[in-house]
Amino acid sequence: MKTLLRNKNKGFTLIELLVVIAIIGLLASVVLLALNSARAKSRDAKRLADVRQLATALELRYNDYNAYPTQAAAAVITTGGTTLADLVPSYVGALPTSPAPAEANCTGTGASQTLNNSYVYLSANGSTYTLSFCLGGVTGGYGGGTHSVSPAGIQ
Repeated sequence: MKTLLRNKNKGFTLIELLVVIAIIGLLASVVLLALNSARAKSRDAKRLADVRQLATALELRYNDYNAYPTQAAAAVITTGGTTLADLVPSYVGALPTSPAPAEANCTGTGASQTLNNSYVYLSANGSTYTLSFCLGGVTGGYGGGTHSVSPAGIQ
């Protein structure tokens, strides 16, 4: 009888292994959800930093020329898609681009053009400007959705 107990296999049963694997999978999914939220907040923080950098560059240019770059029709800011290209390299190292992927609520319109996860610039006469952008959620005291920057600040 004692020999039967000593020869019993030592190790984990299939059920025990499956329970442990299920717990590890559950913990991994919770961590991934937390990371996705942090990534979205990071993208929004970058968008705010980008538009603040552009607003500062526009103000510096205004101090030098007494006018903002004119852009009669709203244009998406890219490396050469707007008159803002003349800000490089005197006022800003490179024109920023909005981080990808786009947030779900970043498909609104700004300055008469669909934002689609981009920055849109408009300055009809050079005396003022509007720089439109979108945030995916609450960031830096600003709610999610479409916002704009002008000489008066961020709205």
